[in-house]
Amino acid sequence: MDWIAIGRLNDIPRRGARTVETELGQVAVFRTGDDAVFAMINRCPHRGGPLSEGLVSGHVVVCPLHNWTIDLESGAAAAPDEGCTPKIPVKVEGGKLWLALEPAKAAVHG
Repeated sequence: MDWIAIGRLNDIPRRGARTVETELGQVAVFRTGDDAVFAMINRCPHRGGPLSEGLVSGHVVVCPLHNWTIDLESGAAAAPDEGCTPKIPVKVEGGKLWLALEPAKAAVHG
């Protein structure tokens, strides 16, 4: 798996997100209150809402459009809603954030 550097953990506020433009589309990178980091395509499975603009609570994000709750660990919508947002492998090493993508145009936005 090829990993690309996308910034530093401290670039993302706790309980917040930043976006990265990739060949796969826009990826949302989330940081929880306990400093866990998750990444997924920045689209709610319901109506495509921008998950990066949602509220992060624990290990879930609430879509800003229709309040769907998406599990950051699995990408799955909480019942009774159904659907899944594709996850992207992400890791933190030495305070740096890495996404598992082929080297491509990737720019952090926030």
